[in-house]
Amino acid sequence: MSIQQNLQDIRATVPEGVTLVAVSKTKPVSEIMEAYNAGQRVFGENKIQDMVEKEAEMPKDIEWHMIGHVQRNKVKYMAEFVSLIHGVDNFKIMREIDKQAKKHDRVINCLLQIKIAEEDSKFGMTSADAQDILKSEDTLKLKNVCIVGVMGMATFTDNQQHIEKEFKKLKSIFDELKELKITDCQLKTISMGMSSDYQIAIDCGSTMIRVGSSIFGERNY
Repeated sequence: MSIQQNLQDIRATVPEGVTLVAVSKTKPVSEIMEAYNAGQRVFGENKIQDMVEKEAEMPKDIEWHMIGHVQRNKVKYMAEFVSLIHGVDNFKIMREIDKQAKKHDRVINCLLQIKIAEEDSKFGMTSADAQDILKSEDTLKLKNVCIVGVMGMATFTDNQQHIEKEFKKLKSIFDELKELKITDCQLKTISMGMSSDYQIAIDCGSTMIRVGSSIFGERNY
């Protein structure tokens, strides 16, 4: 199967209003260009260094998303171009993103990463943490960061009911945060769902899915 064909097949299943992020981590520029030439413009990487190298080589109308865990000392490398940072799980990271975005006179959109899975290995904050961050005076002072939604990862399991329960939990947390009506915040994005579970995620209200292996094939580590 070609990357172009895979993309067409997936797009046919994704409703209007849901953004498809092609997860290009570990993939060479040549393969990402195949997706680009098939019309894909939004790509997700999980390592800042890899994203910086690919961004330098590739067309400038690409929207780069940082989907992995963010290391504070690396934020400066992507601040000039990154479109959306999915994995913001504490205030210190937000403050660093704000500081680096300011140097480039940009506002960087971010998603709060909420822990919905039962696995210990997943990063993320609780619903209460997210509410505290959104209501905090310190957050209001950050003028170069904009929180536009939430992101979550379901438990890695074949149990579809379990996955659905976690996705519904993220959707209800998103709805609660939206109720806060924070002035600077336009919450609109729920980033949930990957190759194995994006259909369930869409049914549960996802507006952004992160799909890698179904587009590019299995990963090469």
